[in-house]
Amino acid sequence: MAVWLDSRSRIIVQGITGAEGLKHAKRMTNAGSVVVGGVTPGKGGQSVDLGSASVPVFNSVSEAMAATGANVSVMFVPAAFSRAAMCEAVDAGIPLLVAITEGIPVHDSAFAVSYALASGKTRIIGPNCPGISSPGLSNAGIIPADITGPGPIGLVSKSGTLTYQLMYELSDIGFSTCVGIGGDPIAGTTLIDVLGAFESDPATSMVVMIGEIGGDAEERAADYIRDHMSKPVVGYVAGFTAPEGKTMGHAGAIVSGSKGTAAAKQTALEAAGVKVGRTPSQTARLAREIKR
Repeated sequence: MAVWLDSRSRIIVQGITGAEGLKHAKRMTNAGSVVVGGVTPGKGGQSVDLGSASVPVFNSVSEAMAATGANVSVMFVPAAFSRAAMCEAVDAGIPLLVAITEGIPVHDSAFAVSYALASGKTRIIGPNCPGISSPGLSNAGIIPADITGPGPIGLVSKSGTLTYQLMYELSDIGFSTCVGIGGDPIAGTTLIDVLGAFESDPATSMVVMIGEIGGDAEERAADYIRDHMSKPVVGYVAGFTAPEGKTMGHAGAIVSGSKGTAAAKQTALEAAGVKVGRTPSQTARLAREIKR
């Protein structure tokens, strides 16, 4: 079992003829993911070499799905065209869309996420995210595939690099699925969405959640954990030393007054029974204590 991505996942890459799309399509293929094609408008009929295989390029997501049976799209489309690309994938009915692109205007992200939710057919992970990895089964996005192997921990994170660090620190235990939801103000998949999926997944016995300063997603996740989670959750909140009023890395990671601070999020999570580390290494140690 895994969450949303498994060995049956058939992946297409929107923007596969671009430098980033092609590079990561090759990386996903080398990791054992089943990449069956790509989409670049105007380049349908061409093919791209992924090293171990050559895959076709299509003009649209709907064409690619019809020809290949794809059920996952990973998007490496420039920010200016990402709203149209996301909506195209939703119109085609792709079940899972992983939007890697950063710098998408908030208005465009809000429109595309609302469009997907209204469709009831497409889950968007991202934008501005590293993607999703189910070790040993499939990898969709830019998460390095060789950090860890399969195991019982579910990981959800708003940070890309901290996702990789916790995967490494707990690699001897392993992970069921690792989901990087992105740190933008508008996220297609929330912390609560992933927590609920892990709660229902029999292969996941505990969860590590990485949050960061800004907004109230972690506080809402704390309420959900208290009311709905039976599995233990260990948390980390990036930004304990962030100065007030300064954006830290992600567009959504900004503290205004007392709202959105790491300390406030830690308090809310601990009140819900979540053990919270102040560093990634301490968070990994807390997870190990639970697994003993």
